[in-house]
Amino acid sequence: MHVELTINDSPRALFVDESESLATALRRAGHTEVLCGCDGGTCGVSKVFVDDEVRMACGMDALEADGSTIRTVQSLGTQGALHPIQQAFVDHHAVQCGFCIPGMIIEAAALLAENPDPSPETVRAAIDDTLCRCTGYQKPVRAILDAAERLRTQPEAADGVIADE
Repeated sequence: MHVELTINDSPRALFVDESESLATALRRAGHTEVLCGCDGGTCGVSKVFVDDEVRMACGMDALEADGSTIRTVQSLGTQGALHPIQQAFVDHHAVQCGFCIPGMIIEAAALLAENPDPSPETVRAAIDDTLCRCTGYQKPVRAILDAAERLRTQPEAADGVIADE
């Protein structure tokens, strides 16, 4: 079957199996930043924006995404110009094995677009459905709170990279 998607601002036509997940289709299309830990939409690591809504790509059929705009963590910044959220994760050493980080960063981007000054409890609640076995969530929470401060004081640093909410 055939689906038309816009992935990180690039139009794409993909051939997918009837029961193929969006995560599998994206990975086959070269978007290996979309990870799968459970193949059922419960671990949180496969989060992407689908039409500006956070979705678990491994829990969504690729056919359901036909006509949608998909934004992965790669849409936020580049290695040479990290998004403030990505930079905060680096600065706070919030990346250990790295497996959960794309999902956490997508969730952080959605949270901060909606609530630019979250409490630590709000941040924890936003990322609590992303399974992390390494960090204990302390460093990611600090990183997201720092990113919120960076975005409040330097909003131009994120212009055009966070999905419009």
